Amino acid sequence: MNFNYLVKQIQSIQNALQASAVHAINTALTIRNWLIGYYIVEFEQKGQDRAKYGEKLLQKLSKQLRIKGLEERRLRDFRQFYITYPQISDEIHSFLPDISIRHLSSAKTSSVIRHSASAELKLSGKMLVNKLSYTHLRWIMKIDNPAKRAFYEIEAIKGCWSVAELERQINTLYYERSGLSKNKKALSALANSNSVELKPRDIVNTPIALEFLGLNERALVTETDLEQAILDHIQQFLLEMGRGFCFEARQKRILIGNDYFFADLVFYHRILKCLVIVELKIDKFKHEYASQLNMYLNYFKAEEMSKGDNAPIGILLCADKDATQVKYATAGLDKNIFVKKYMIALPKEKELKEYIEKEIKEQNFIRHKE
Repeated sequence: MNFNYLVKQIQSIQNALQASAVHAINTALTIRNWLIGYYIVEFEQKGQDRAKYGEKLLQKLSKQLRIKGLEERRLRDFRQFYITYPQISDEIHSFLPDISIRHLSSAKTSSVIRHSASAELKLSGKMLVNKLSYTHLRWIMKIDNPAKRAFYEIEAIKGCWSVAELERQINTLYYERSGLSKNKKALSALANSNSVELKPRDIVNTPIALEFLGLNERALVTETDLEQAILDHIQQFLLEMGRGFCFEARQKRILIGNDYFFADLVFYHRILKCLVIVELKIDKFKHEYASQLNMYLNYFKAEEMSKGDNAPIGILLCADKDATQVKYATAGLDKNIFVKKYMIALPKEKELKEYIEKEIKEQNFIRHKE
């Protein structure tokens, strides 16, 4: 046995067992979410407290469960997941043989299930659970048209698409383009040749999977070492030099719609009585950076402000910027972006700019030296 053979054997075992572990996680997560949806629908149809809970059922359920990842929006998704994919019940029995699943019979749910489970358009529960992750299915179940849904299920399985690739294909109207194309096989081959294939880490590193496994939120942070080093210094700089800053969170995870976002640094300013969100970008200013920070401010204004607080402030730190681009990118956005309003109590914009430029240069030097 030569050395290269030894290396290949170890790599092969690593890849095979990693894929096996990912498949087990994916299956368990999908089954859990489907069962939660099933039990919610069952309670809504059969529960004696239905009139009492009404539309607030999911909100109360989420608060009572107190399990990360089972927020009200997620519970609503699970309910829709069960309604969209009733055929997964067959796979439930093979995964959990002792569990009892009975088909529910309300007129509304039955009609939805019949619509979603047309015989010609329905992939088996086994195929769905074994070939697609829950995150894939969450994207696909948003599609109302059963034929379109089945199309993306089949194409995602054939192409081993990552979730990002599935999202891209949906957003670029692949189904509609396929319908207009005379040579559908050629279009499919072209789409799959340019696609990014699913890798085990794509499933393991999703927020949903990490929550399910009970892993620390820090595992979700994807910033580079350079960004993290600079954030360390900025955090300390603002606490020492910015009068009134009180640290609240680092890489604060927020759920907007169906997606997770991360606010780099969150402070509370006790003099200005407002939250301060700091976003760091280690490259030149881009217009989407301003839009992202504006979205964060709107979120914190709606979800995080306490009574008596002023509107939150956003500080965007970039390595460089074009003044004209900044002017047009921020026109009409929240006036608190770029610290336009509270310059007296906060560090001066010039100080922040000089500081960030100095940090980037020093951190790059340290990195290259190492």
